[in-house]
Amino acid sequence: MYTIGQVSKMFGLSISTLRYYDKEGLIPELNKDPSGIRRFDDQSVESIRVIECLKKSGMQIKEIREFMDWCIQGDQTLEKRKEMFFSQRKNILKKMQELQKTLDMVEFKCWYYETACNDETEANLKENFKERMPEKIRECYRNAHDS
Repeated sequence: MYTIGQVSKMFGLSISTLRYYDKEGLIPELNKDPSGIRRFDDQSVESIRVIECLKKSGMQIKEIREFMDWCIQGDQTLEKRKEMFFSQRKNILKKMQELQKTLDMVEFKCWYYETACNDETEANLKENFKERMPEKIRECYRNAHDS
C-alpha cells in the first residue's frame, strides 16, 4: 500500500490532483481507512497510470470517467474499451505525424540559419539553398512542405 504522498512523488502529480481524481470517481478501487486516509494499492496505482496516459493522449476527464465506469461494469464493456483505445491510438498517430512535420521544419530552419551564420549572410542561401541541403535536411524540407 502507498500513501497519497508516495503516489504523488511516483507520478509527479500534486496531492490535490490525486484527491480530485478520487472525487471524480476515476480511481474506483481506492481504499480509505476509517479516518478517510487514502491508501493506494497496485491496482489503484495502475489506474492512475492509465488516467495519466489517457490525459496525455488528449482525453477529457469526463471521457476518462466513462472509461473507468466501463471497467467497473466488467466484461460486457470490453468491446467499448477496445474501441476507445483503438481510437486514441489513431489520434496519437495523427498528432505524431503533425509533430514530425513541425520538427522537420525546425530541423530545416536550424540548418538554414546555421549555414547562413557560417556564410555570414543569407544571400548565398536565398539563391540556391535547395542545392546546398544535405540529404537528411532535404527530406525534412520535403516533409515539412508536403501538404
